[in-house]
Amino acid sequence: MAAYIIVDVEITDPVRYAEYISVVPPTIAKYGGRFLVRGGKAETLEGSWKPGRVVVVEFPTFEKAREWWESEEYRGPRTLRQSASVTDMILVQGV
Repeated sequence: MAAYIIVDVEITDPVRYAEYISVVPPTIAKYGGRFLVRGGKAETLEGSWKPGRVVVVEFPTFEKAREWWESEEYRGPRTLRQSASVTDMILVQGV
């Protein structure tokens, strides 16, 4: 069953975040993940959520997503992202 990492990002350092964007795709691909949403226009239809940059990444399983998150390959990029943004992120299992 597929799983999804859903992210709302407020970029605080655009230069460093651009570096993150350039290095993260191979780490995701290695664990079978793929981007479904990577920024773009967002519109609040209900509620008070005012998202910044929304990212959705699909993985083949919940376990593969966790493996990616905890991987050595993602450790450096994760630190880079955390230094260049404020992020809310969840992992959710699909149907």
